[in-house]
Amino acid sequence: MTLHRTMLTLTGTAGLIAAAALATGCSSLSSSASSQTPAPSSAVASSPSAAAPASAASAAASAASSSPATSGAAGTGCATRDLKATVGAAQGAAGSIYQVIDFTNISGAACTLFGYPGVALAGGTPVTQIGAAAARSTGSSAKLVTLGAGKTANALLRITQAGNYPASLCAPKASTYLQIYPPNQTTPIYLAYKSTACSSSKVNLLTIGVVRPGSGG
Repeated sequence: MTLHRTMLTLTGTAGLIAAAALATGCSSLSSSASSQTPAPSSAVASSPSAAAPASAASAAASAASSSPATSGAAGTGCATRDLKATVGAAQGAAGSIYQVIDFTNISGAACTLFGYPGVALAGGTPVTQIGAAAARSTGSSAKLVTLGAGKTANALLRITQAGNYPASLCAPKASTYLQIYPPNQTTPIYLAYKSTACSSSKVNLLTIGVVRPGSGG
């Protein structure tokens, strides 16, 4: 699966316009692919059953409602501890960045993913969520993805540039992490990633697509 093809699925008709802009070039966000589950331990629940930080409740709820737990020959649902998250290809068009997030199974046994990750921008010390969690793109239907040991799945995140909004509405704030909840999980992965968030909940910069098999690069 290519990033270009995934973008068309994620954005529908609007994606056709964005794709035309991509033909003339792309840009990468400043990011660091540190994918250990939490750099700042104080920002992470100690186990999947522990309560998520209050500021992250909407992102956790979004991920947890993505799918039921699955079991059988294909494996059980992938827990946060089973996954390594990394940033894949990034392309920019029409005031937005399209950023691939890859999930690799590091557990040594097959597990499954279904639906939408919960994603938000985050920063500070301790690390906390900044602004609204990602809305879901409904352009594609979710399908169960089975990840064998060492295999990768991906989801496409759209980040609208904070500069598109008046500062008085957005309340821009530098962010240094992506806060990522795998589907059906309430323990996040903090992935180092520099961007500009809108700290006001009146503006939602993020849209996330369903998890798909393979790397999105």
